[in-house]
Amino acid sequence: MTTKIFIFFLQSVLFIIHIAPLRSQIFSSYASIQGEWHLLHASIGISAMHMQLLHNNKVVIFDRTDFGRSNISLPGGRCRFDPSDTVLQTDCTAHSILYDIRTNTFRPLMVQTDTWCSSGAVLSNGTLIQTGGYNDGDHVVRKFVPCMDNNCDWIEFPDSLSRRRWYATNQILPDGRSIIIIGGRQQFNYEFYPRNSQHSSSSRTFFWLEFLRETSDDSEDNLYPFVHLLPNGHLFVFANVRSILFDYRTNRVVREFPEISGGDPRNYPSSGSSVLLPIDENRIHEAEIMICGGSPRNSFLSAKRGSFIRASSTCGRLKVTDENPNWAMETMPTPRVMGDMVLLPNGDILVINGAESGTAGWGNARNPVTRPVIYRPDRPENNRFSVMQPSLRPRLYHSTAILLTDGRVLVGGSNPHIYYNFTGVEYPTDLSLEAFSPPYLAAEYEPLRPRIVYVDEVWGYKQSFLVTFKVPNFLKKGTLSVRIIAPSFTTHSLGMNQRMVVLKGVEISYGGSGAYRLTVVGPSTRDIAPPGYYLLFVVHASIPSSGVWVK
Repeated sequence: MTTKIFIFFLQSVLFIIHIAPLRSQIFSSYASIQGEWHLLHASIGISAMHMQLLHNNKVVIFDRTDFGRSNISLPGGRCRFDPSDTVLQTDCTAHSILYDIRTNTFRPLMVQTDTWCSSGAVLSNGTLIQTGGYNDGDHVVRKFVPCMDNNCDWIEFPDSLSRRRWYATNQILPDGRSIIIIGGRQQFNYEFYPRNSQHSSSSRTFFWLEFLRETSDDSEDNLYPFVHLLPNGHLFVFANVRSILFDYRTNRVVREFPEISGGDPRNYPSSGSSVLLPIDENRIHEAEIMICGGSPRNSFLSAKRGSFIRASSTCGRLKVTDENPNWAMETMPTPRVMGDMVLLPNGDILVINGAESGTAGWGNARNPVTRPVIYRPDRPENNRFSVMQPSLRPRLYHSTAILLTDGRVLVGGSNPHIYYNFTGVEYPTDLSLEAFSPPYLAAEYEPLRPRIVYVDEVWGYKQSFLVTFKVPNFLKKGTLSVRIIAPSFTTHSLGMNQRMVVLKGVEISYGGSGAYRLTVVGPSTRDIAPPGYYLLFVVHASIPSSGVWVK
């Protein structure tokens, strides 16, 4: 037994010595590869204004009901009858679809009330809870329960919200069963779903948040506030240029952070984007927020007059767990408004979609930014951004991007018009669906790409679990990590509930037949990872495996 271990150790040392030049070559070329675009469908019948990946590897996509007729019919001769609709009271077309990643097919879904500019979150059981919208939809809660056949569809619950929720933000809470719904147009308050949750009471169905009133200006600039659940259980809430640490359990502002540098508003309609950078269980529980893009103050009003101001080119990072945090500012390769920030499995940040000038809103932007950029948070400053291959399609107002199970990024939408408008305009309504493949999916990285062959599907907090994977050219333990990602509900440049946790790896061993066994520890608290479904990735030398669902 001792001899076998020594032989394996000697082989590993010789292999690492042999592979070291290859590793150096791969790392140096990674930034030079610019990714690839693939058109999945020229038309899915609707414009992808809202998207959510579900744990059955299907994506719920929807736009709004008051556009008029879409380009996809409801099945079986069904029609939607809605006397409140401002455009079409009888509509036999769909405004929501379910996209199947594996088969690259989609089917229409039936949504009754208007979902325009709404919000959502996924409960621990995998059910999508979708809230609010416009007109007859602004007080509605909708549920979508994933299924493996074609029988699941939207279920709607009218008058289930205490206040109008149009441009609100949803955040799943640590119990995995409750959602806080914050803000919305002229709504300087928040509430909880369900109403009878432990956070609500029969006497109070909503709670005032003065911070939202204080951050509203002539252009509003505080809609879709950026909200992130922090490892200490409090919420980070950002609106306009200000941010707070908020204890939702006691309705108390714990502290206010410094204003983001530069004075440019970051929330809708001056739409920047925001992510909570990966939480690493191997470190003391630090939490850092990153916000990119936006528009100078009064850009929205200026765009309405036909003058399109250059968007913000800055990103700010704020380590909110520091005793005296301050924004650290960086400059993107191009200015960007209405960009989407997507956490990639290796911890990089993809910034995609948007425009160089103007703001969100009907016809308010010019100069589309078709080149995504990848930001690598752990690289030296001034060497973190890499410019990617451009798309052939501009993605402006009402465009979206989400991470898929295999590491690609699904991209769709763009409708800067009040209705579907395909002709006679500078930026027509776009019904297509694309996939962007980041550099780590390039064929030259196959020797380093892990493949998960076994993982425990149900995990407990602080418990040890086994992940078995294969990789053609294993470098060394120091290049290995295991990460879980909660997919986002994405709309209007905001990925609600998006989060990544880097897990503790305890022990790695060689299991024979090219397989390695890795013992990892589940998340330490519900504040760090609320109960629910996550995509698990093994990352080796910055190259991720395909994701596997764990609960």
